[in-house]
Amino acid sequence: MVNFQGEYINSIDPKGRASIPAKFREVLSGAFGDERLMLTKRNGGLVAYPMAEWQAIMDRVSAMPPGASKDDILRVMIAPAVECSFDKQGRIQVPQSLRAYAGLEKDVVVIGMDRKMEVWSQIRHAEVTRQTEERLFADHQSLAQAGF
Repeated sequence: MVNFQGEYINSIDPKGRASIPAKFREVLSGAFGDERLMLTKRNGGLVAYPMAEWQAIMDRVSAMPPGASKDDILRVMIAPAVECSFDKQGRIQVPQSLRAYAGLEKDVVVIGMDRKMEVWSQIRHAEVTRQTEERLFADHQSLAQAGF
């Protein structure tokens, strides 16, 4: 299975166009047959899903029973989501609301997360990575289970 893997420091211009690595664009078109992404908020950063993955998420959310959890997901994850296409330079347009949420200014970190991508400001990426490492290295069982 082809997936998104790697960590890249790229730029976002003043108009909100963020560069996505060519390797990730190749995975999108080759493995998913589509060069569009759905971009939304997640934990102080942004997460980008191929359209097929986003549709699977939407199907699962639609199947949830009515209630507060479903409304929360719709309000926080689904409502702010935007469809993004690439320009000729391999950039996506990130709306101002999502740039402000994620603190995106000049340099961004784009990371591959299997079947999705994350887009972070460099500062937030460093913070999240530090917190993740603390949690991960305290969980010896999960590391061993994964083969590390």
